[in-house]
Amino acid sequence: MSKKVKVKRVGFAIDMTPLVDITFLLLTFFMFTATFKTQAESEQKFVVQRPATTPSDTSKLPDRDLATIKIAIDTTTFDTVYYYEVVNETDRMKVWQNTQGIPEEMLSKAQLQVSKEVLNELVKNTRLVNSTTLFAIDADKRLRFEYINDAMDILRKNRATVFSYVTDKQQ
Repeated sequence: MSKKVKVKRVGFAIDMTPLVDITFLLLTFFMFTATFKTQAESEQKFVVQRPATTPSDTSKLPDRDLATIKIAIDTTTFDTVYYYEVVNETDRMKVWQNTQGIPEEMLSKAQLQVSKEVLNELVKNTRLVNSTTLFAIDADKRLRFEYINDAMDILRKNRATVFSYVTDKQQ
């Protein structure tokens, strides 16, 4: 009998360093390019279909000291409703607390569904809390103009005559 000679297997090693490097590069790329929903966006029960404008309009809303009146069609009741949002959290808390007609459980919300009367008081209190706050109207394009006009009248009564109108860029 002859002895069988076992051939020693030669293993191979894979260098994992480039794979880890690429993985972390991809991870950081996605982290930096991702956009996250704000608290107000996650609370809203509506979708706003904005009117489109020409691509030459490059103005952008500020990230701070902004109050937005959103006018939309509620997805559950299909009624036209007003929502009010203040970006600055400390200003928001002061405005919510100074406004009559806001229930206690709603004080923690970032965005409030309001009537025109409460909206008027919210705009007034926003101007009192921070006079540098800018205003914007974000309205659904399917709405009749009277709802947008009512919001503009409320801003005008409270001497907030300069405001932005939120639109989408035309493709």
